[in-house]
Amino acid sequence: MPGTGSTVNFVVCQLFALLAAIWFRTYLHSSKTSSFIRHVVATLLGLYLALFCFGWYALHFLVQSGISYCIMIIIGVENMHKYCFVFALGYLTVCQVTRVYIFDYGQYSADFSGPMMIITQKITSLAYEIHDGMFRKDEELTSSQRDLAVRRMPSLLEYLSYNCNFMGILAGPLCSYKDYITFIEGRSYHTTQSGENGKEEIQSERTEPSPNTAVIQKLLVCGLSLLFHLTISTTLPVEYNIDEHFQATASWPTKIIYLYISLLAARPKYYFAWTLADAINNAAGFGFRGYDKNGAARWDLISNLRIQQIEMSTSFKMFLDNWNIQTALWLKRVCYERASFSPTIQTFILSAIWHGVYPGYYLTFLTGVLMTLAARAMRNNFRHYFIEPSQLKLLYDVITWIVTQVAVSYTVVPFVLLSVKPSFTFYSSWYYSLHILGILVLLLFPVKKTQGRKNAHENIQLSQSKKFDEGEHSLGRNSFSITNNVCNQNQEIASRHSSLKQ
Repeated sequence: MPGTGSTVNFVVCQLFALLAAIWFRTYLHSSKTSSFIRHVVATLLGLYLALFCFGWYALHFLVQSGISYCIMIIIGVENMHKYCFVFALGYLTVCQVTRVYIFDYGQYSADFSGPMMIITQKITSLAYEIHDGMFRKDEELTSSQRDLAVRRMPSLLEYLSYNCNFMGILAGPLCSYKDYITFIEGRSYHTTQSGENGKEEIQSERTEPSPNTAVIQKLLVCGLSLLFHLTISTTLPVEYNIDEHFQATASWPTKIIYLYISLLAARPKYYFAWTLADAINNAAGFGFRGYDKNGAARWDLISNLRIQQIEMSTSFKMFLDNWNIQTALWLKRVCYERASFSPTIQTFILSAIWHGVYPGYYLTFLTGVLMTLAARAMRNNFRHYFIEPSQLKLLYDVITWIVTQVAVSYTVVPFVLLSVKPSFTFYSSWYYSLHILGILVLLLFPVKKTQGRKNAHENIQLSQSKKFDEGEHSLGRNSFSITNNVCNQNQEIASRHSSLKQ
């Protein structure tokens, strides 16, 4: 958890950002103000918040963004995405190593490397989008890559505004460059919106919808999450799972139940931070994703999680697909879709590197690879036997919910404990049972070649025929964090790719 001082700073700055967002939408609306002014104000407010919250460490944001922009200009569109990726991720890693091993090991806090993680996502995703839009041919791109492709080099102001605007500098979430520019220029309500499963819905021009209802609802979720965290989370520490007395005296059912409850109690702080960040963007007028079939406005374009789906997940993939959504999409776009071999493993490794340098992150993500592959093998080999009748399907859902929640909790304990010794203490107290079970599943049950694997080799042909539909419903235009959660959708997983659905 963050230290008290940094937590207070973070909350105060985010509440200020919320008020600033309301002011920004009211007095600097695109119908009243030029895009230039909106970019300038959004950038200056963002840098002010960063300076207030992190002091002169906030200069790292400008250094990372500035050097990355120079790389884009100097290297050229053919290879700049590779250089930007290596530099941005390398710079982030150096800062994380410095903070963790020189300043405050074990303080998993809202330190300056937190915003740098989001900026790193923005730098790398934009570099790939420019590469796709200005160098690659359209027929070489998937449908989502074509939608996100950037056809001209951003100006320095646009670049800094995208990376450092006040709405997302402290906690994100990641958004695509095109969505952000569309918002700044006031075209969010007059463009074609993406419907469910990424299918286009041509919307007739309507009056600009108000985000007030969505903002209020999200602030209520924030309040409940904060209350839950302050009253319950602190009384159910994850560290108690490795308490010697507890390990020696607790029965196995008690250990399993406490493991689940302690990790359940650890999640509200993420619910609070991510939902508040989403509400801030909505309050400024950013995050509109068209209308549903009933004509109601949807404000989930850059939402980062779906709490109900997370808590009711019946598969590892379902959990990851709804946790730290924008990070999952970033991992999918810059790694999974472009990996030449072992995309799942490469994606988990990138997720671990991006999260930081604590050994617990790597233990979590390596375990996550095993759990993901084992869960896929079980699902592919057995799920079709439990579709009918409905009572059998219900039984299957209940069992898979229990297994999923326990497996996720087991996987992410090192992510919370951070260090090697306590992480191995926990796993040894469980006799590495789920690791062994996962390996046995992979040895005993063949992983059938999924449609997702086939599509990985057929993307070009499918995109040429323009029939390739990636179920990446525009949600962030489109993890967990295993994301950052849980690890951080991670992840092929991280994939909102319909072809990956099992």
